[in-house]
Amino acid sequence: MSLRHLLFAAAAMSLMLGGCASGIGTMIQAEIDGPAVDGYPVPVTTASASPRDWGPAVVVPAVMSEALIGHDGPYRLDSGDRIRVFVYGQPSLSRLYIVDPDGKISVPLIGTISARGKTTTQLQGTIRSRLGSEYVKDPQVSVDIQQNRPFFIFGEVRNAGQYPYVSGMTVETAVAIGGGYTERASDRSFRISRKVDGLVQEIEAPGIAPIRPGDTVYVFERYF
Repeated sequence: MSLRHLLFAAAAMSLMLGGCASGIGTMIQAEIDGPAVDGYPVPVTTASASPRDWGPAVVVPAVMSEALIGHDGPYRLDSGDRIRVFVYGQPSLSRLYIVDPDGKISVPLIGTISARGKTTTQLQGTIRSRLGSEYVKDPQVSVDIQQNRPFFIFGEVRNAGQYPYVSGMTVETAVAIGGGYTERASDRSFRISRKVDGLVQEIEAPGIAPIRPGDTVYVFERYF
């Protein structure tokens, strides 16, 4: 082999060894600085090395009080509720009644009965028991709500007062029924007065809060 060929071979070998050393060094550095899969280093790119973009923050609304959202139980009668009592075969006893301010109704033959706090099923049982004890043999009685008691709205609304309850209404619905806000009204500050288990509770509520029959809604004045 000529001297020229020997020199060329030596140069080629030097380049190969240098490349291998460089590759090994890169792999070792990658294993130190970055992740690996099956023992082989994975290059760390700019995108994967930067903090993860989680997107915009999600604002979670405050949890409403139990008194505000706990409305799935049976409906309890109170003053202002309009109910229909039907006694099969007894047209003189079958009629509409309005629960009076004392929470009672007056039924022919059996007199005054307390309706406040009772469900329609409980009132039905009371009427049936009273009628069956003296007047009607095995009476068949049903009690239905014809119209819920009204709600009230006061404060910074144009037409404060008493209004018929509408199923599914919210504070904002009540404001609309009351003629809308006055110029001084706050559209973020409301209070609901509600009777729960015989006690009146004052509830600070948002505009989307549900309203129940008999509630009193107060719209506060806006402070500048």
